[in-house]
Amino acid sequence: MQVPATFEYERADSVPHALELLEHYGPEARVVAGGHSLIPMMKLRLAQPEALIDINGLADELGGIAVEGDELAIGAMVRHTELLESATATDLFPIFRDAERVIADPIVRNRGTVGGSLCQGDPSEDLSAVFAALRATAVIQGPGGTRTVPVREFHQGPYETAVEPNELLIQLRVPVAPGTGSAYEKVERRVGDWPVAAAGAVLRIEGGTIVQAGIGLTAVGAAHFCAPEAEAYLDGRVPDAEAFAQAGRIAAEHCEPHADQRGPADYKRHLAAELTRRALARAAGRI
Repeated sequence: MQVPATFEYERADSVPHALELLEHYGPEARVVAGGHSLIPMMKLRLAQPEALIDINGLADELGGIAVEGDELAIGAMVRHTELLESATATDLFPIFRDAERVIADPIVRNRGTVGGSLCQGDPSEDLSAVFAALRATAVIQGPGGTRTVPVREFHQGPYETAVEPNELLIQLRVPVAPGTGSAYEKVERRVGDWPVAAAGAVLRIEGGTIVQAGIGLTAVGAAHFCAPEAEAYLDGRVPDAEAFAQAGRIAAEHCEPHADQRGPADYKRHLAAELTRRALARAAGRI
C-alpha cells in the first residue's frame, strides 16, 4: 500500500495557532515539517494520523542558531542543511558537521528538520545520539507555557517522546564550555543509509584529565541513546588510547543491539565498541 489513509490538513500560521490545532484535533493529529520520515510511514500505513498540522510557515519563530549566554540555541525548525552549514554550531561542536554529512542525502537534508528528527523517535536516528552526547535540553511548549526536558529523558521508547499530543518541541539548547571536543563516527551499508551503528563523543578536559564525557549511541539498543557506564569510567581519567578502548568495551557491554538486515547483533556490538573508541579519540584531538 503506497497511498496514505484519509486525513485532515491544516497549516499553522503561528506557534499559538499550531497549539490550538493540536488541541482541536487531539492525540491522533501529527505535526509535519520536513515530512521525510512521517510521510513514508503514512504511505505504508504504518502511521495513520487523522490530521496533519503543517508548521513549515513557522521558520521565523522556530528557526535560528545562536549562542545565548552559555548555551547554543537551535530552533526545532532548523533544516539539516542549515545546521551543517552553520559555522556557529559546527565550530563549537564539530560533531554536528560529522553527523549531518552522513544523514540521508541532500534532498532530505534540505527539507528535514532537527526537531522532526528527534520527535520521530526512530531508534536509528543520528541526531538523537548527537544531542544525547552533548547533554542538550529540549524546550517544549504547550497550552500552559514552556517546559524543559533533558534530551537523555526525551525519548521514552521507539517512536515515543516526552512531547505530549498538545505540545510542540520548539528548541534544543546545548551547554557551551571551554576545553570541549566532539566527534561522530558511523558505519552504514551505503551512502545516505540508516546506520548499522554509530557513536558520538563529547569530551571536556581540564588540567590534562577528563572532567566530563558524553557518549551517544544509535542503532544498537542503547537506552536513551547514551552510555552512562562508559562516561562514568572516563571521569577523572587521562584521555589516552587505553582509556578510550576500555570505554568502548564498556559502552558495547551495556547496549542491546538486535539482528536485522543490517547485520547480526554481535557485529553491531563490536561496532559500538570500535566506533566509541574512534569518536573519543577524534573528540580529544579537537580540543
